[in-house]
Amino acid sequence: MDLMQQLRERAAANPQNVAFFEGNNPKMMETVGELDKAGLAKCFLVGDGAELAKVAEEVGVNLENITIIDITDAEANEAFAQRFEVIPDCPFRAKGVRRRAKRAMDRALMMQRIGDTDITFGGIDCSTGDVIIGGQTIVGLAEGVDTISSLGIFNIPGWEGSEGPLLGFGDAAVCVDPDPEQLASIAISAAETVQALMGWEPRVAMLSYSTDGSAEGPLVERVRAAVKVAQQRRPDLKIDGEFQLDSAIRPEIAAKKVRRESAVAGKANVLICPDINVGNIGVKLVQNFAHADAYGPMLQGFSKIVCDCSRSAPVSELVGNVVMSCVRSQALKGE
Repeated sequence: MDLMQQLRERAAANPQNVAFFEGNNPKMMETVGELDKAGLAKCFLVGDGAELAKVAEEVGVNLENITIIDITDAEANEAFAQRFEVIPDCPFRAKGVRRRAKRAMDRALMMQRIGDTDITFGGIDCSTGDVIIGGQTIVGLAEGVDTISSLGIFNIPGWEGSEGPLLGFGDAAVCVDPDPEQLASIAISAAETVQALMGWEPRVAMLSYSTDGSAEGPLVERVRAAVKVAQQRRPDLKIDGEFQLDSAIRPEIAAKKVRRESAVAGKANVLICPDINVGNIGVKLVQNFAHADAYGPMLQGFSKIVCDCSRSAPVSELVGNVVMSCVRSQALKGE
């Protein structure tokens, strides 16, 4: 059984409540239809009710088991606003609550904050930046995290690492030029994501062009500083570095280059790139030369699961991303 099939079975065993704020996009509506038909999630469509019904009819999606949150319904908007404005640490004043309750993305995130839904999914029409700002403002960050980042999972044909052909990697999509504190947050979030999604004991390697002091310079110092911050914040996690790629994943290389005890060197199952240049190029290299599947990227660092998808993603990939989000949500809630 492949990775995605395993995740689909886990999602179907305990369907999560997922709010979609771009159901007026035909591809997103098709995604919701596929999820509902397969029993992978309990879907909530947030938007103009009449427009959502029209798009559903056009693409052949049955809305019978899908909850519609009609943001043109003034009475329902007011009832929701009254519930939201009394939550602890409400981020908006009364007028702001009511204004945002009529915006599809904000309403979806507000529903998640209040506990009506578990996951917010979108990004096919709006920008990643909009999703991140909305998530930070309304849902908030996880404890001990000060930056939003991303994580992906490689499935590399022919590779036999500590988790077989699978390998976590981040951040290749969000944080452009992280400082040591941000790099530490990325590493901590990545550890928690793979633990929730894959059930692994995370072993996180902070990558550099230097292995354990083999080179010097500002770029190396930044990674070393990030390792110290991460270890101080979360001494319970296995986060180590700085390592070159081969020292991180190949035991025989680590044995030669890393002359100290390390729970990560040579057996890392998560790689943290020092910046988005390295991350993006690395992903493309592995995809094109190793013909690897790359699942994700998944946003991480929020207190709940907030998802941003690729505008060019096919329906099958969107469904897969929702499935991964549902499994992460299950773990976050201890289910």
